[in-house]
Amino acid sequence: MESLPPELSPTGYLAEVRRVLEHIEKTQLDAVAAAGALVADSIANEGVLQAFGTGHSEALAMEVAGRAGGFVPSNKLALRDLILFGGESVDFLNDPKIERREGLAKRIYDLAPVEPQDVFIIASNSGGNGVIVDLAEHVTSLGHKLIAVTSLEHTARITSRHSSGKRLKDFADVVLDNGAPYGDSVLPLPSFGANVCGISSVGNAVLAQAMIAESIRLLAERGIEAPIYLSANAIGTDTHNDELEARYAGRIRRSAS
Repeated sequence: MESLPPELSPTGYLAEVRRVLEHIEKTQLDAVAAAGALVADSIANEGVLQAFGTGHSEALAMEVAGRAGGFVPSNKLALRDLILFGGESVDFLNDPKIERREGLAKRIYDLAPVEPQDVFIIASNSGGNGVIVDLAEHVTSLGHKLIAVTSLEHTARITSRHSSGKRLKDFADVVLDNGAPYGDSVLPLPSFGANVCGISSVGNAVLAQAMIAESIRLLAERGIEAPIYLSANAIGTDTHNDELEARYAGRIRRSAS
């Protein structure tokens, strides 16, 4: 019997969230464990977790870098780094399709405080835009371990926009599948002729936090106390956070952007 399409309602969306969570639990835990091991190895070797995404996938980098409960040795790389640190004008980002351009990723990498032991996590639902594939290709060519977060269903149905014809997953040491469908949105709106309400960010966040949990667990097994942020909005946490940030001075960026 064919399953009915999800209902266009809050409960319908929550049902899709449960589907994504079940997908992750049933199919992605081995990959999460492998990703967690890569992160643990990097942190144990005084490495930094470097995170990148464009468009809505930038939310994955924000989920990973510089937040309460996550690693102090973490960075969010972004296209805007070319303005903040690379001398480009603000108008540089006026192109809404800039994520499709090749030639930008190496500049972003060169502007970042990256060291050889750093591990990268790159998110892209489609996995085929120029800057995403460029960065994946570049960091792996330099020997960095790469964790890709993508939709395997979506990326299987696209033609890469990168001149190599490759996609993000083709360069990754570990691929995490966020369970999003082709097109990302999950609830049908017949009058619109397509689905609405994207879900990839939900899967991305769950995968990221599960990976972090595994990496902290592995570090604890080795007797290493993970360098973790406490909430900056809880009382008395600044000293803890400031001391850890000082340990990674020059290796991590912390700005309001």
